[in-house]
Amino acid sequence: MGLFERYLSLWIALGIAAGVGLGLWFPGAFEAIAAIEYAHVNLVVAVLVWAMIYPMMVQVDWAAVRDVGKRPRGLALTLVVNWLIKPFTMAALGVLFFKYAFAPWVDPQTANEYIAGMILLGVAPCTAMVFVWSQLVKGDASYTLVQVSVNDLIMVVAFAPIAAFLLGVSSIVVPWQTLILSTVLYVVLPLVAGMVTRHVVQRQSPRALAHWVAAFKPWSVVGLVATVVLLFGFQAQTMVQQPAVILMVAVPLVLQSYGIFFIAWWGAKWLRLPHNIAGPACLIGTSNFFELAVAVAISLFGLNSGAALATVVGVLVEVPVMLSLVALINAWRPRVAQSDEAG
Repeated sequence: MGLFERYLSLWIALGIAAGVGLGLWFPGAFEAIAAIEYAHVNLVVAVLVWAMIYPMMVQVDWAAVRDVGKRPRGLALTLVVNWLIKPFTMAALGVLFFKYAFAPWVDPQTANEYIAGMILLGVAPCTAMVFVWSQLVKGDASYTLVQVSVNDLIMVVAFAPIAAFLLGVSSIVVPWQTLILSTVLYVVLPLVAGMVTRHVVQRQSPRALAHWVAAFKPWSVVGLVATVVLLFGFQAQTMVQQPAVILMVAVPLVLQSYGIFFIAWWGAKWLRLPHNIAGPACLIGTSNFFELAVAVAISLFGLNSGAALATVVGVLVEVPVMLSLVALINAWRPRVAQSDEAG
């Protein structure tokens, strides 16, 4: 591991602190950056996420992608957790905490909005950042690509019906521009660029690709840290002005993240998945497609609603939680990587 990867938790912690501090000191600058968006997708963040994902896409072996159909169990685990378990456990936790545990401190209308925001997060599995987490646990890049791509296809048809059912909304408005633009920016474009780069570099020599990947790998971490700075800078004022609300919303979100992870991890062990497939399969279900969740929350409930705030808290919670899960997976690697059989 290089210097960046070895001390990633430190860089992230510094990025969070820098983001909050800069967001408080220079709110105008972050407001200007936040305004650079299209279809609720911030284009500056998109560029940074693209920088993270592009070096990983170069590593995708298309021969291995063609063989994924011979190893369906890892993909099946991802789909079951993402679409048959996660949305419903998120809704249950929201009701448990905001209808009962936190009911004395939150009025019913606001409680319903917090629950709605949590549900929207639960119905939107992650698209972009999964590639980062997969690389950090040494996951199979080709298999991860297939898992994310299949999830995106299912999201197109399943997001609205499941969200509408759980929210009790007869006709939910899905911001298709956000969904399509995010998929293009975070999956299609970096994938095409990665394919072209891999083809060109491999024609030079067998070693050229390894050297190229090693040279660009640190930029993935730089992009991750820069993204963290921006995300926390965008929400610095909210964190200071409403700390109690953020903590209340964070509690069920954190429980959901760890709970879903351990459900998926148990499933991976039961299916005897190899480590490089089990790790990404568990992390995909744990993280969220927060751009889509935020966009839907704003369109349904308004920019200043409790639902929008809950989806934003999901952004703040995700990075530290996911880093802790990455550390767990890496710590467990010697004990769980026992099967050579692919899922």
